[in-house]
Amino acid sequence: MDAFLTILLKSIWCGAAAIGFGVLFNTPTRSLVAIYGGGVVAGLVKYSVLSLVPEAGVIISSFLAALVVGFISIPMAHWRHVPPVVFSIPSIIPLVPGVFAYRTMLGLVRLTKANDENFVSTVQLMTYNAVNTLFVVMVIAIGVVLPMYLLRKESVKNIRW
Repeated sequence: MDAFLTILLKSIWCGAAAIGFGVLFNTPTRSLVAIYGGGVVAGLVKYSVLSLVPEAGVIISSFLAALVVGFISIPMAHWRHVPPVVFSIPSIIPLVPGVFAYRTMLGLVRLTKANDENFVSTVQLMTYNAVNTLFVVMVIAIGVVLPMYLLRKESVKNIRW
């Protein structure tokens, strides 16, 4: 039960961050509730996969969350009469791996002071964080764009649901 509450709380905060980015990007106010919902769904998927299947890792869980948000954003765009990007981009920004990027930059700074005995371990840790950052950002982009390429053959306004 405690794990479920933790996942739910993290998802609520993902939704709040998504609304913040939606306001920052000056999205229409009629879209903010749907952006919040997309952020919550993204958080639920990511943290549920991380909790239930720990060996999946942050890369697979971020991909699945971005994919779900990408699929959800198409009917939401039809419902609110805005492009799907309005919902998907602010909703997935909380998935961006800030910790890995921060640790990569910190490793670069530490390399300037590293001596011979800890130079190799610093480079290894920095490379690990950089590769994780790169792959998570790539799978988030692929996960959001893939449903739009698969399902949108014409304008959202012309699609009959």
